[in-house]
Amino acid sequence: MLLASALVGDRRIVIEVRGVEKSFRIPEHRIDSLKERATHPFTRVEYRDHDALRGISFDVHEGEFFGIVGRNGSGKSSLLKILAGIYRQDAGRVRMAGRVAPFIELGVGFNMELTARENGVLNGVLMGLTLREARRRLDSVLEFAELEEFVDLKLKNYSSGMLVRLAFAIMVQADADVMLIDEVLAVGDAAFSQKCLDVFYERRRAGKTIVLVTHDMAMVQSLCHRGMVIHDGELDYVGDPEDTALRYLKLNSVAAGAAPPGDAPVELALNARVVRAGLRDAAGAEAEALAAGSPIELDVVVEAARDLQRPIFIFHVVTADGVVVVDFSRTLDERVAAGQRVRLAGRIENRLVAGLYFVNCYVREDREQGRQHVQGLRLIRFRVSGSAPGDGLVALDADVQPALETVPSR
Repeated sequence: MLLASALVGDRRIVIEVRGVEKSFRIPEHRIDSLKERATHPFTRVEYRDHDALRGISFDVHEGEFFGIVGRNGSGKSSLLKILAGIYRQDAGRVRMAGRVAPFIELGVGFNMELTARENGVLNGVLMGLTLREARRRLDSVLEFAELEEFVDLKLKNYSSGMLVRLAFAIMVQADADVMLIDEVLAVGDAAFSQKCLDVFYERRRAGKTIVLVTHDMAMVQSLCHRGMVIHDGELDYVGDPEDTALRYLKLNSVAAGAAPPGDAPVELALNARVVRAGLRDAAGAEAEALAAGSPIELDVVVEAARDLQRPIFIFHVVTADGVVVVDFSRTLDERVAAGQRVRLAGRIENRLVAGLYFVNCYVREDREQGRQHVQGLRLIRFRVSGSAPGDGLVALDADVQPALETVPSR
C-alpha cells in the first residue's frame, strides 16, 4: 500500500513495517501421482502451520542502504515479498512511500512465451514507466544485460544467468524510489555480479533507497548504513552494519555446531568499528582509483569497541573474486581502551595489475590459552587503472631477455 511518508529528523521514513506476521500451511503428506489418488481417494491431507514471520517491526529511511540477513529459512525472503506486494501479511501493516522496483525471484513477472523485447517493455510499464519510456529505455536494458543478440528469443530458451541479467537491467532502468533486491545475483557470472555491485555503489552515492537481502557480510559492512537480523521468523537485531554482520556470524556458528565460546580457540568478537577508511593520492586527496604502479596510500581510523590488549591488525588486499594478493600484519604493543581510536596509515607498494580490489582488515586480540578474538572488516574498494588486465595478479619487474643460442658444431 502506498502512503505519504512520515518525517523523521531530516530524512523521511519510506518503509514502515509494524507487527507483520505471516504463516504458511504445509501438507504433512503430499499426494502427487494419479496412482496415489486412485488407491486413496478419501485420504485426508493433514497440514501443519509454519510461522514464517512473527511480529516484525522496523523502519527504512529515504536514501538508506538497508541490509536484511538471516540463515536460510529465517523468513527474510518472505518479508521482502510482502514489501513487494507479492505476499499479503496475515497481521500487521506495511506502508511504502514512492515507486518500488522489486528484484525478488528468478522469473517473477516474466512471461516465458514472450521475447526479451516484449518482456522488457512489459516489465518496464509494470515498474511505473510509461509505454514510451519503456520502449525508449529498452536499448539501455539490453546493453546493460549484454543480450542485444538475443532480444527476439523467447525467455523459455534463456539460461538462468541470462534471466538474471535481464531482470536486473530492467530494474536498474526503472530508476524507482525504492529498490528491493533478493540475493539472486549469485546465479549470474562473476563479471555481471561485479557490474551489479558497481550499480549498488552508484545508487548509494546518489542517495537511493535500497533494501538488500544477502548472505555476504562483507557487502553488509561496506555498503549498508544499517542492517537487520531475522532469526526463526523473529526480529533479532536492527542497527549498526558491523554488529549485524557479527550477530549473523555468531548465529551461524551456533547452528553449525561450533564449540561454545569457552572452548573455541577462535571466537568472533566485536573488537572495533570503522570511523573512516580511504586511500589518498599523491596530493593527499581521497581517491577511489589508482594508476598502475602508484603507491597505495592507506588512511584508516578505527575505534575500539571494547578494551583491547595488544591488538593485531591483519591486512588483506583481495581481488573481486576474493583472491588474497597482499597479506601483512601490524601489532600495536599497547592497551587500547574502549572508545579510543587507532589510526592505521602508510604506504603500500603497488604492483597490482589493472582491476578491482578490496582492502580488508582483521582485528585480532590474542587471549589466554591460545584463544583469539577476531573481527573482519571490509575497509576500502578501489580500482587500479592503466594497462589492460592480464592473466596474473601482480606486475613484477623481470630482467629476462630472449637470445638465440649458438649450438657448437661437433
